[in-house]
Amino acid sequence: MTTLLATTRNRFLLALQYQDYRNLWIATTFSASAAWALIVARGWLTFELTGSSFWVGFVTFAAMIPQVFSSPISGFLADRFDRVRVLQWIFVLNMANNSLLALLVMSGIDTPWIIVVLALANGTMRASQQTVSTALVPNLVSKEHLLNAIALNQATQQGARMTGALAIMPLLGIVNIEAAFWACSSFYLVGFLHVSKVKTRSTGVINQNQGFLTNLFEGFVYVYKRPILRSIILIVLAHCALTMSYEALLPAISEDKLNAGSVGTSYLMAGVGAGALLSSLFIAGVRSNSTRGKLYLLFALTSGLGPILLAWSGYWGLSVVATIYMGINQAGFMTISHTIIQSITEDRVRGRVAGVYSVHIGGSMAVTNWINGAIADVFSASAVMVIGGLIFFVVVVISLGSTSLRELYFSGNESSAVPTASN
Repeated sequence: MTTLLATTRNRFLLALQYQDYRNLWIATTFSASAAWALIVARGWLTFELTGSSFWVGFVTFAAMIPQVFSSPISGFLADRFDRVRVLQWIFVLNMANNSLLALLVMSGIDTPWIIVVLALANGTMRASQQTVSTALVPNLVSKEHLLNAIALNQATQQGARMTGALAIMPLLGIVNIEAAFWACSSFYLVGFLHVSKVKTRSTGVINQNQGFLTNLFEGFVYVYKRPILRSIILIVLAHCALTMSYEALLPAISEDKLNAGSVGTSYLMAGVGAGALLSSLFIAGVRSNSTRGKLYLLFALTSGLGPILLAWSGYWGLSVVATIYMGINQAGFMTISHTIIQSITEDRVRGRVAGVYSVHIGGSMAVTNWINGAIADVFSASAVMVIGGLIFFVVVVISLGSTSLRELYFSGNESSAVPTASN
């Protein structure tokens, strides 16, 4: 047993030996759990108030769309100011926002439009926190442990779908929905306390001879001038839009197909999180670039199958299995994408590149969740999931025609992404 624990630590948990990284990792775990718990709780509250997947999609859209406009700004702030200090403010603001939501629900002031406004504020802080944390991680560990640190950070982001959903499930089923919102506020408080323990101070580099907008958008120029960065960003955009924009659909699937209500929605989200956690932890132990490239292609090809299986299933057990399968493939794909991008990005612009990544992820998921909710009201949530899964499979097959991605898939070659202006 001792040997097994030592092997696990030395292969999968290397980055946790760094105290500052460990504190950030714990803070990220609690904040991500709060974010996914809010997706479930807000979605179910909205579904109860309106009975419409369109409104659930609109609330989810409001929570995700801030990544489009707030991520570039927070990326700039992460490169301009002390990253830890920026994170502290973000945690405080999110805690206050969720406490207000809990108070309004307790007071009976819980109209869909109020939920939308507070979801927009929460999403703004959430997107900012992800961007700044992404920029900070490489400053907290040695270079040889960077890939492990990024993968573990992604494990918390993805696995939080499970921890967040499970944390509020008894509150939704036994207590009341406002208790779930108070729990989310407490998660942000714990996150604030741990991020305040991080002692490392870091900033990026802002060119004082350039204007604000030039510095702000340097991340976009940096990404789109580099073939592999550009290719990965675009296929991630398609992946998020076609296979991961299901949050607006889960309440309808839980109610219409499984007759399980809000608790069923929590279980389905927890299944995705469980699979995501397993996948991300597995990738944390992958050392070979060649193996990582092949896994990247495998996860891409199979990412669309989980939603199709969930759409087809009318049985509780099979539905949970389908969500676990979704989590494994989708998180595997996203973790490798994120790892490659961060490992080849220079620290001087890391915050802004993280912002570019968040813009594409958040924008695609926000818009598609809203569209999916509207389509589901006309046709069905199952039909939406099947079509998205099939289209993404076709996109991956087409991506084999990209020289940059083909080299990455079959040899793990990242040489064409070396950050030089000539690319």
